[in-house]
Amino acid sequence: MIDSPVQVDGARVAVLGLGRSGSAAARLLSRRGASVYASDVASSDRTVAAAEALITEGIEASAAGHDRELLFDCDWIVVSPGIRPDAEILNTPPVCDRPIFSEIEVASWFARAPVAAVTGTNGKTTTTALLGAVAQTGGVSVSVAGNIGRAFSTAVLEDPGVEWYVLEVSSFQLARIETFRPRVAVVLNLTADHLDTYPDVDAYARDKARISLNQGRDDHLCLNAEDEALSGFGSDRGAWVDDGWITLAGEAYSGPIIKTAALKIPGQHNVQNALAATLAAELMGIEPTAIGSGLRSFGGVEHRLERVAIVDGVTFVNDSKATNVESVTVALRAFDQPLIVVLGGRHKGSPYAPLAPLLAARARHVLVIGEAAPRIVSELDEVVDVTDVGTLERAVERARELARPGDLVLLSPACSSYDQFDNYEVRGERFRQLVVAGAEREVAR
Repeated sequence: MIDSPVQVDGARVAVLGLGRSGSAAARLLSRRGASVYASDVASSDRTVAAAEALITEGIEASAAGHDRELLFDCDWIVVSPGIRPDAEILNTPPVCDRPIFSEIEVASWFARAPVAAVTGTNGKTTTTALLGAVAQTGGVSVSVAGNIGRAFSTAVLEDPGVEWYVLEVSSFQLARIETFRPRVAVVLNLTADHLDTYPDVDAYARDKARISLNQGRDDHLCLNAEDEALSGFGSDRGAWVDDGWITLAGEAYSGPIIKTAALKIPGQHNVQNALAATLAAELMGIEPTAIGSGLRSFGGVEHRLERVAIVDGVTFVNDSKATNVESVTVALRAFDQPLIVVLGGRHKGSPYAPLAPLLAARARHVLVIGEAAPRIVSELDEVVDVTDVGTLERAVERARELARPGDLVLLSPACSSYDQFDNYEVRGERFRQLVVAGAEREVAR
């Protein structure tokens, strides 16, 4: 635990956003003595249910809008990562006149264990889950949370006695920190992303770099030495591949850990994720044999190159977590089979043309969905067969018609999900449902 930069007990606090992070922050602050008002502009069934759940716990909450009069009474603000930095509410009095913190900042005030935090443009979720699994293999009690799908505030409330918190953190979460200090920080890579929100890549990089803002001489920063964009962040010890072996040079051990061929997660990018997890685990005090066992047994995470089913010789892979062009590039390189690729959703600002060479070489057809579909078609239709099918339901149906035995159907959208789905998990789960339902229909025949 650290001293909070503002008074909590007895304070009147506004929480903007009723997603996982906002709702969890409201609960944590209420139980730590704050008077909380939580709100959201959305009026979806999920948001209304979240507000009602907080109200049953004695927390003031509302969906479908922020009450400005109630906000005027608040001493400081917590903002959910789903609220854009340029959102009107953040630039309007009284909000813009109050101290504003992210949910991970607030949760860190009450965390009794050190934090290992993972960020980067791609690979955050896999590396965070992998690091948590390695730690557990080593007998270290950890709570895995953050941008991975479980709020840090929830972890603090439900797992107060763990030895470590292992967190996935995003640029939006890091933008509003003040005292958040990871004992071990990992930055995997840095490429253009969220350019629908940030004015340029430099602004995005500045928020990513804040992961080390409060680190001291006893803390550690782990960087991808092959990523030129990270050269100005700092430096530390290392892990690398030597003659097919993941190899570590740490404080207590230097030598081989496991062969890269023993990893269950596919693709060269996952070798880099494993290297990052190896170094971070060593810095957390995990023994080398346990690191090797954890790496060897890890099978991946949902919505990230997740094999859903093989139907009539066609493999269906859910990569809904790939919400930017660089992530899709990684996914396309991970497979050797002929591909039918599903792209689209809400545009995030980056061009799709960089995908053209890989798609031309590996994809038999591209199916596009959502708001970004016309833009994707215009940028790719000269190099690959592209069809705008509108919805994910139609994409899966059309993919079945196009696919041949030995093909792989890959949902790897390169876009956010917010035009048609609440989040990437809902989109991935819907893809899984459609694939499984189709497989069951084939069996019934």
